[in-house]
Amino acid sequence: MTSLLKKPSAWIPIALSLAVLATMLISFMTMGAPTHQPDEGTGAHLFQIWLVLEFFMIGFFAMKWLAQKPKQALLILMIQIIFVLAGCAPIFLIKL
Repeated sequence: MTSLLKKPSAWIPIALSLAVLATMLISFMTMGAPTHQPDEGTGAHLFQIWLVLEFFMIGFFAMKWLAQKPKQALLILMIQIIFVLAGCAPIFLIKL
């Protein structure tokens, strides 16, 4: 698994998810939870762009590595998906 995890297509989606999660948590701690506004703001637009990027990067990883190294690729795909869900979790928790 470590050899495949060294590939950029494996670790960049994880790093982006961690960066988004850290940015959201820092933003929430400094400015508080976001309130409903007519315009979503820059943070919401960046979050939406991040989700689209994650979708395509994880899809690229899956297409490239599932056929070559299926067991390792599935494990890394699960890790990537868990980190994407972790990045989305604050948004879902705020909506409750």
